Amino acid sequence: MMNSDPYKILGLTKTATQDEIKKAYRKLVKDLHPDLHPDDAAKQERFKAVSAAYGLLSDPEKRRRFDAGEIDASGQERPERQYYHQYADREDGHRYDPRTGSGTGMGEDDLGGIFSQFFGRGTGGQGRGGFRQEMYARGQDLRYHLEVDFLDAARGTKRRVTMPDGNDIDITIPPGLKDGQTLRLRGKGAPGFGQGKPGDALVTVAVRPHPVFSLSGDDIEMELPITFDEAVLGVKVNVPTVSGSVSVTIPEGASSGQRLRLRGKGIKGSRGKVGDQIVRLKIVLPKHIDGDLKDLARRWRDKAGFDPRAELRRMT
Repeated sequence: MMNSDPYKILGLTKTATQDEIKKAYRKLVKDLHPDLHPDDAAKQERFKAVSAAYGLLSDPEKRRRFDAGEIDASGQERPERQYYHQYADREDGHRYDPRTGSGTGMGEDDLGGIFSQFFGRGTGGQGRGGFRQEMYARGQDLRYHLEVDFLDAARGTKRRVTMPDGNDIDITIPPGLKDGQTLRLRGKGAPGFGQGKPGDALVTVAVRPHPVFSLSGDDIEMELPITFDEAVLGVKVNVPTVSGSVSVTIPEGASSGQRLRLRGKGIKGSRGKVGDQIVRLKIVLPKHIDGDLKDLARRWRDKAGFDPRAELRRMT
Protein backbone atom coordinates (compact mmCIF):
# COMPACT_ATOMS: atom_id res chain seq x y z
CA MET A 1 0.00 0.00 0.00
CA MET A 2 1.39 3.40 -0.97
CA ASN A 3 2.44 5.72 1.84
CA SER A 4 -0.01 8.61 2.32
CA ASP A 5 2.39 10.91 4.18
CA PRO A 6 3.24 13.69 1.67
CA TYR A 7 6.64 14.27 3.29
CA LYS A 8 7.64 10.61 2.95
CA ILE A 9 6.28 10.46 -0.61
CA LEU A 10 8.70 13.26 -1.54
CA GLY A 11 11.51 11.73 0.54
CA LEU A 12 11.55 14.64 3.01
CA THR A 13 10.97 15.44 6.66
CA LYS A 14 8.66 18.02 8.21
CA THR A 15 11.60 20.42 8.58
CA ALA A 16 12.05 20.68 4.78
CA THR A 17 12.11 24.19 3.33
CA GLN A 18 9.87 25.23 0.43
CA ASP A 19 12.91 25.18 -1.88
CA GLU A 20 13.74 21.62 -0.80
CA ILE A 21 10.14 20.59 -1.45
CA LYS A 22 10.27 22.08 -4.95
CA LYS A 23 13.63 20.44 -5.75
CA ALA A 24 12.46 17.03 -4.54
CA TYR A 25 9.27 17.31 -6.58
CA ARG A 26 11.07 18.33 -9.78
CA LYS A 27 13.51 15.43 -9.47
CA LEU A 28 10.75 12.87 -8.92
CA VAL A 29 8.44 14.04 -11.72
CA LYS A 30 11.32 13.93 -14.20
CA ASP A 31 11.82 10.25 -13.34
CA LEU A 32 8.15 9.28 -13.03
CA HIS A 33 6.31 11.29 -15.69
CA PRO A 34 3.68 9.13 -17.48
CA ASP A 35 5.04 10.19 -20.87
CA LEU A 36 8.25 8.32 -20.01
CA HIS A 37 6.48 5.22 -18.66
CA PRO A 38 3.24 4.77 -20.63
CA ASP A 39 2.95 1.09 -19.72
CA ASP A 40 4.14 1.21 -16.11
CA ALA A 41 1.06 1.47 -13.90
CA ALA A 42 3.09 1.51 -10.68
CA LYS A 43 5.13 4.53 -11.73
CA GLN A 44 2.01 6.28 -12.93
CA GLU A 45 0.47 5.80 -9.49
CA ARG A 46 3.62 7.13 -7.85
CA PHE A 47 3.53 10.13 -10.19
CA LYS A 48 -0.04 10.90 -9.08
CA ALA A 49 0.96 10.54 -5.41
CA VAL A 50 4.00 12.79 -5.86
CA SER A 51 1.92 15.45 -7.64
CA ALA A 52 -0.74 15.34 -4.92
CA ALA A 53 1.88 15.58 -2.17
CA TYR A 54 3.50 18.59 -3.84
CA GLY A 55 0.10 20.21 -4.33
CA LEU A 56 -0.42 20.05 -0.58
CA LEU A 57 3.05 20.99 0.67
CA SER A 58 3.72 23.72 -1.90
CA ASP A 59 0.78 25.71 -0.49
CA PRO A 60 2.02 27.23 2.82
CA GLU A 61 -1.50 27.47 4.29
CA LYS A 62 -2.42 23.88 3.39
CA ARG A 63 0.93 22.70 4.70
CA ARG A 64 0.34 24.52 8.00
CA ARG A 65 -3.12 22.98 8.35
CA PHE A 66 -1.82 19.49 7.53
CA ASP A 67 1.02 19.80 10.06
CA ALA A 68 -1.55 20.98 12.65
CA GLY A 69 -3.77 17.97 11.95
CA GLU A 70 -6.63 20.08 10.60
CA ILE A 71 -6.68 18.40 7.16
CA ASP A 72 -5.56 15.03 5.87
CA ALA A 73 -3.09 14.22 3.08
CA SER A 74 -5.82 14.71 0.45
CA GLY A 75 -6.52 18.22 1.72
CA GLN A 76 -9.86 17.28 3.26
CA GLU A 77 -11.02 18.20 6.77
CA ARG A 78 -10.23 15.62 9.44
CA PRO A 79 -13.30 13.52 10.37
CA GLU A 80 -13.69 15.14 13.78
CA ARG A 81 -13.98 18.51 12.08
CA GLN A 82 -16.79 17.46 9.74
CA TYR A 83 -18.88 15.24 11.98
CA TYR A 84 -22.02 17.29 11.41
CA HIS A 85 -22.69 15.69 8.03
CA GLN A 86 -22.85 12.25 9.68
CA TYR A 87 -26.27 13.02 11.08
CA ALA A 88 -27.55 15.56 8.57
CA ASP A 89 -30.34 13.29 7.39
CA ARG A 90 -31.62 12.20 10.79
CA GLU A 91 -35.31 12.80 10.62
CA ASP A 92 -35.91 13.43 14.32
CA GLY A 93 -33.91 16.65 14.30
CA HIS A 94 -31.42 15.29 16.86
CA ARG A 95 -27.73 14.91 16.49
CA TYR A 96 -25.26 12.39 17.82
CA ASP A 97 -21.92 13.81 18.90
CA PRO A 98 -19.27 11.14 18.16
CA ARG A 99 -16.82 12.84 20.50
CA THR A 100 -19.04 12.60 23.60
CA GLY A 101 -21.45 9.81 22.70
CA SER A 102 -24.42 11.97 23.65
CA GLY A 103 -27.40 13.22 21.67
CA THR A 104 -28.79 16.73 21.83
CA GLY A 105 -31.81 18.29 20.24
CA MET A 106 -31.30 20.84 17.50
CA GLY A 107 -33.75 23.19 15.93
CA GLU A 108 -34.10 23.71 12.21
CA ASP A 109 -32.42 27.10 12.41
CA ASP A 110 -29.45 25.70 14.31
CA LEU A 111 -28.93 22.82 11.91
CA GLY A 112 -29.38 25.02 8.86
CA GLY A 113 -26.80 27.46 10.22
CA ILE A 114 -24.28 24.70 10.76
CA PHE A 115 -24.62 23.44 7.20
CA SER A 116 -24.43 26.95 5.81
CA GLN A 117 -21.16 27.41 7.69
CA PHE A 118 -19.54 24.13 6.73
CA PHE A 119 -21.03 23.19 3.37
CA GLY A 120 -23.06 26.08 2.04
CA ARG A 121 -26.87 26.04 1.77
CA GLY A 122 -28.76 24.07 -0.85
CA THR A 123 -32.48 23.47 -1.12
CA GLY A 124 -34.05 22.75 2.26
CA GLY A 125 -36.80 20.25 2.96
CA GLN A 126 -38.68 18.53 5.79
CA GLY A 127 -38.50 14.86 6.74
CA ARG A 128 -41.01 13.06 8.93
CA GLY A 129 -40.76 15.51 11.82
CA GLY A 130 -37.21 16.68 11.40
CA PHE A 131 -35.05 19.00 9.28
CA ARG A 132 -33.33 17.73 6.15
CA GLN A 133 -30.65 19.77 4.45
CA GLU A 134 -28.97 19.29 1.10
CA MET A 135 -25.21 19.69 1.51
CA TYR A 136 -22.67 20.93 -0.98
CA ALA A 137 -19.07 22.10 -0.99
CA ARG A 138 -16.74 23.31 -3.72
CA GLY A 139 -14.20 20.77 -4.97
CA GLN A 140 -10.53 20.96 -4.09
CA ASP A 141 -8.10 22.84 -6.35
CA LEU A 142 -5.51 20.55 -7.93
CA ARG A 143 -1.94 21.75 -8.42
CA TYR A 144 0.45 20.69 -11.14
CA HIS A 145 4.03 21.66 -11.99
CA LEU A 146 4.80 21.83 -15.71
CA GLU A 147 8.19 22.39 -17.35
CA VAL A 148 8.25 23.91 -20.84
CA ASP A 149 11.03 24.89 -23.22
CA PHE A 150 12.03 28.55 -23.48
CA LEU A 151 10.86 28.83 -27.09
CA ASP A 152 7.49 27.20 -26.32
CA ALA A 153 6.92 29.69 -23.52
CA ALA A 154 7.94 32.60 -25.75
CA ARG A 155 5.89 31.53 -28.78
CA GLY A 156 2.99 29.81 -27.03
CA THR A 157 2.01 26.17 -27.42
CA LYS A 158 -0.44 23.49 -26.29
CA ARG A 159 0.34 20.62 -23.94
CA ARG A 160 -1.61 17.66 -22.60
CA VAL A 161 -0.78 16.78 -19.01
CA THR A 162 -1.92 14.19 -16.48
CA MET A 163 -3.24 15.86 -13.33
CA PRO A 164 -2.82 14.42 -9.80
CA ASP A 165 -6.31 12.86 -9.99
CA GLY A 166 -5.29 10.92 -13.12
CA ASN A 167 -7.31 12.94 -15.61
CA ASP A 168 -5.69 14.30 -18.78
CA ILE A 169 -6.32 17.95 -19.61
CA ASP A 170 -5.22 20.14 -22.51
CA ILE A 171 -3.38 23.30 -21.51
CA THR A 172 -2.83 26.32 -23.73
CA ILE A 173 0.47 28.05 -22.97
CA PRO A 174 -0.02 31.70 -23.99
CA PRO A 175 2.85 33.48 -25.77
CA GLY A 176 5.17 35.25 -23.36
CA LEU A 177 4.52 33.05 -20.31
CA LYS A 178 7.29 33.53 -17.75
CA ASP A 179 8.99 31.22 -15.31
CA GLY A 180 6.97 30.71 -12.12
CA GLN A 181 3.65 31.96 -13.49
CA THR A 182 0.52 29.94 -12.63
CA LEU A 183 -2.32 29.18 -15.03
CA ARG A 184 -5.79 28.73 -13.49
CA LEU A 185 -8.05 26.33 -15.40
CA ARG A 186 -11.58 26.89 -14.13
CA GLY A 187 -13.53 23.76 -13.24
CA LYS A 188 -10.68 21.36 -13.99
CA GLY A 189 -9.99 20.47 -10.36
CA ALA A 190 -11.53 17.86 -8.08
CA PRO A 191 -15.33 17.38 -8.27
CA GLY A 192 -17.48 19.16 -5.73
CA PHE A 193 -19.43 17.58 -2.87
CA GLY A 194 -23.14 17.20 -3.58
CA GLN A 195 -24.17 20.07 -5.83
CA GLY A 196 -20.90 21.94 -5.20
CA LYS A 197 -18.92 23.24 -8.15
CA PRO A 198 -15.64 21.53 -9.10
CA GLY A 199 -12.37 23.13 -8.06
CA ASP A 200 -9.79 24.62 -10.40
CA ALA A 201 -6.54 23.25 -11.79
CA LEU A 202 -3.56 25.46 -10.89
CA VAL A 203 -0.65 24.81 -13.24
CA THR A 204 2.65 26.44 -12.26
CA VAL A 205 5.04 26.68 -15.19
CA ALA A 206 8.83 26.40 -15.00
CA VAL A 207 10.63 27.61 -18.13
CA ARG A 208 13.79 25.68 -19.01
CA PRO A 209 16.85 27.86 -19.72
CA HIS A 210 17.87 28.30 -23.36
CA PRO A 211 21.52 28.03 -24.49
CA VAL A 212 21.28 31.25 -26.56
CA PHE A 213 18.38 33.38 -25.34
CA SER A 214 17.67 34.80 -21.90
CA LEU A 215 14.83 36.97 -20.64
CA SER A 216 15.01 40.42 -19.05
CA GLY A 217 11.48 41.66 -18.39
CA ASP A 218 9.80 41.47 -21.79
CA ASP A 219 13.12 41.77 -23.66
CA ILE A 220 15.07 38.82 -24.98
CA GLU A 221 18.85 39.06 -24.75
CA MET A 222 21.53 37.16 -26.61
CA GLU A 223 25.25 37.35 -27.34
CA LEU A 224 26.35 37.41 -31.00
CA PRO A 225 29.92 36.31 -31.85
CA ILE A 226 31.59 38.26 -34.67
CA THR A 227 35.06 38.04 -36.20
CA PHE A 228 37.84 40.62 -36.05
CA ASP A 229 37.35 41.63 -39.70
CA GLU A 230 33.55 41.89 -39.30
CA ALA A 231 34.05 44.25 -36.37
CA VAL A 232 36.49 46.42 -38.35
CA LEU A 233 34.78 46.48 -41.75
CA GLY A 234 31.13 45.97 -40.80
CA VAL A 235 28.91 43.26 -42.22
CA LYS A 236 25.35 42.00 -42.57
CA VAL A 237 24.63 38.76 -40.69
CA ASN A 238 21.59 36.63 -39.91
CA VAL A 239 20.61 36.78 -36.24
CA PRO A 240 18.24 34.20 -34.65
CA THR A 241 15.10 35.42 -32.84
CA VAL A 242 12.21 33.50 -31.28
CA SER A 243 10.18 34.19 -34.43
CA GLY A 244 12.90 33.29 -36.96
CA SER A 245 16.18 34.74 -38.17
CA VAL A 246 16.49 38.37 -39.32
CA SER A 247 19.22 40.25 -41.20
CA VAL A 248 21.18 42.68 -39.00
CA THR A 249 23.87 45.19 -40.00
CA ILE A 250 27.01 45.18 -37.84
CA PRO A 251 28.44 48.73 -38.13
CA GLU A 252 32.07 49.45 -38.97
CA GLY A 253 34.31 49.67 -35.92
CA ALA A 254 32.00 47.60 -33.68
CA SER A 255 33.31 46.71 -30.23
CA SER A 256 32.68 43.78 -27.91
CA GLY A 257 29.82 44.59 -25.57
CA GLN A 258 28.12 46.94 -28.03
CA ARG A 259 24.35 46.43 -27.98
CA LEU A 260 22.01 46.36 -30.96
CA ARG A 261 18.23 46.58 -30.41
CA LEU A 262 15.79 44.65 -32.60
CA ARG A 263 12.42 46.32 -32.09
CA GLY A 264 9.43 44.06 -31.44
CA LYS A 265 11.46 40.84 -31.32
CA GLY A 266 10.95 40.20 -27.60
CA ILE A 267 7.93 38.57 -25.93
CA LYS A 268 4.41 39.83 -25.43
CA GLY A 269 3.99 41.44 -22.01
CA SER A 270 0.99 41.40 -19.68
CA ARG A 271 -0.27 44.70 -21.14
CA GLY A 272 -0.05 43.46 -24.71
CA LYS A 273 3.13 45.33 -25.62
CA VAL A 274 5.89 43.29 -27.25
CA GLY A 275 9.45 43.72 -25.98
CA ASP A 276 12.67 43.96 -27.99
CA GLN A 277 15.63 41.68 -28.58
CA ILE A 278 18.97 42.97 -27.32
CA VAL A 279 22.00 41.68 -29.24
CA ARG A 280 25.36 42.04 -27.46
CA LEU A 281 28.35 41.84 -29.80
CA LYS A 282 31.38 39.77 -28.88
CA ILE A 283 34.53 39.79 -31.00
CA VAL A 284 35.92 36.27 -31.17
CA LEU A 285 39.40 35.41 -32.50
CA PRO A 286 40.29 31.99 -33.88
CA LYS A 287 41.94 29.57 -31.47
CA HIS A 288 44.99 29.36 -33.76
CA ILE A 289 46.53 32.75 -34.66
CA ASP A 290 48.62 32.39 -37.82
CA GLY A 291 51.60 34.51 -38.86
CA ASP A 292 49.66 36.74 -41.27
CA LEU A 293 47.23 37.83 -38.57
CA LYS A 294 50.07 38.48 -36.15
CA ASP A 295 51.93 40.60 -38.74
CA LEU A 296 48.77 42.57 -39.49
CA ALA A 297 48.21 43.25 -35.79
CA ARG A 298 51.81 44.41 -35.26
CA ARG A 299 51.73 46.79 -38.23
CA TRP A 300 48.39 48.24 -37.09
CA ARG A 301 49.62 48.65 -33.50
CA ASP A 302 52.79 50.43 -34.58
CA LYS A 303 50.90 52.89 -36.80
CA ALA A 304 47.65 53.49 -34.90
CA GLY A 305 48.85 54.36 -31.42
CA PHE A 306 45.36 53.54 -30.13
CA ASP A 307 44.96 53.10 -26.35
CA PRO A 308 41.50 51.76 -25.40
CA ARG A 309 42.27 52.17 -21.66
CA ALA A 310 43.21 55.85 -21.74
CA GLU A 311 39.71 56.96 -20.68
CA LEU A 312 39.71 54.43 -17.89
CA ARG A 313 42.93 55.84 -16.45
CA ARG A 314 41.55 59.38 -16.59
CA MET A 315 38.48 58.36 -14.60
CA THR A 316 40.44 56.51 -11.92
